[in-house]
Amino acid sequence: MFDIGFSEILVIAVVALIVIGPERLPKVARTLGHLFGRLQRYVAEVKADIDREMQMEELKKLQSSMQEAARSVENSVSEGMRDTETQIKTAADDVEKTVEDTAPSSSVSNPETPSINPHKQA
Repeated sequence: MFDIGFSEILVIAVVALIVIGPERLPKVARTLGHLFGRLQRYVAEVKADIDREMQMEELKKLQSSMQEAARSVENSVSEGMRDTETQIKTAADDVEKTVEDTAPSSSVSNPETPSINPHKQA
């Protein structure tokens, strides 16, 4: 944060000793230590809040991309279902048409063919 060397801290301590006096210097130093500790905790708390917000933003982006992927998969599946349904209907229509075309020629029964009754014993 600050680029303060040992010699600069020593100069500040000597000036503080002269200005504040030897009786009040320990109390002032203790108070400054407590204030500095509070400042550090506050800075750490702000950093943690910023990190949490960044993570929340990343999670929101991930959620939106996952929702988009889910929509894409859903659309693909729906389109595949429609295509398959259309193919099945076309195949069913072709089978029905084939059955109708072959049904009139096979509906004429051959009188020489004996009828078979499975319940009748010979």
